[in-house]
Amino acid sequence: MTELAPKALAIRLRQQAILSDFGVEALRATELLPLLQRATELCAEGMEAQFCKALEYKPHQDCLLVCAGVGWAPDAVGTTIIEADLASPAGYALKTGRPVISNHLQAETRFRTPKLMADHGIRRAINVLIANSEGNYGVLEVDDTREGQFEEADIAFMQGFANLVGGAIERQRAEARLKAALERQELLLREMSHRVKNSLAVVAGFLGLQARGSDNADVKEALADARTRVEAVAQVHDQLWRQPSLEAIDVAGFLQALCGKLQESAPHHHLICDAATVNIPADLAIPLGLFVNELVTNAFKYAYPDGAGEIRVSARPDGEGGLILGVADDGAGLPDGFDPSAPRSASLGMRIVNSLARQLGGPLTVAPDVQGAHFLLRVVPPV
Repeated sequence: MTELAPKALAIRLRQQAILSDFGVEALRATELLPLLQRATELCAEGMEAQFCKALEYKPHQDCLLVCAGVGWAPDAVGTTIIEADLASPAGYALKTGRPVISNHLQAETRFRTPKLMADHGIRRAINVLIANSEGNYGVLEVDDTREGQFEEADIAFMQGFANLVGGAIERQRAEARLKAALERQELLLREMSHRVKNSLAVVAGFLGLQARGSDNADVKEALADARTRVEAVAQVHDQLWRQPSLEAIDVAGFLQALCGKLQESAPHHHLICDAATVNIPADLAIPLGLFVNELVTNAFKYAYPDGAGEIRVSARPDGEGGLILGVADDGAGLPDGFDPSAPRSASLGMRIVNSLARQLGGPLTVAPDVQGAHFLLRVVPPV
């Protein structure tokens, strides 16, 4: 006994080290089958056994599928079915929740030997349950063709593996449900944005009809401006639902698509978009798009009264987690004494721009002593 004690102690210490290493792998695992395969390999190593397999319970067929394993014939894993009734060692562990040790399968009176094990000459086996809060996943089993004894202490080692696998399964399923919920939420957001765009297009059409039916020039102009702004909101929603992700919007892709649409409405002008690849929260994308739309549209109308010209949209990170947004032209410039933040003297368009600037973090500034109009805004994402 004294000669065996150091060897037994070394085996248990080695098992603990293997179990500890596997715990790290289980926490990091993103796919189940590779994790199960790794568990069977390490479990066989820790038990100094020839065979190990993980069996997944199939409740509709009431059977166990060998889904991972080591030592078995190449075609056994992924295809072999084992009965899940109380007459098989694995089935007994599954149905009762209790571990099973059978050190003499040939003389076993409690269970029959499954065909897979008989074909491989298995003489002894030990089974533990793989479970989680959602129920029983299956069984982890170690087998050997050689004489020897699986002991009660081996159950603790194997159950540790089974518990880690069960926890990993539970975590992966929870993450899969969360991912599915997020994908559904994003789908609903895209659908909502698409429907908002369509509804606003209908409103814009009504405004156009009303403008055409009026004989008053001022009313026509006011309705035309209203229609343009409604179409701008619709256009921003159209670009928003087309983005790859609605969690965070890539400013570069968003603004380039928006400017492409704006360019179509004024082909005689040259609209340039120079935006860095920076992500912003989705709730900032709409006011940002409307802000750019309003200033670019104003530039189309007023910057070059005698012809066509260049309008530039830029977006650059400010180094502090924010964004410097600019809309500039080289045209007629702004009136003397122009104050972009003046609340009463400003035009409706500038009041809209200022309101959007405040939503984005503001304030809006105008670059002095330059040719044309250069508007700058520091966009500050919410904390």
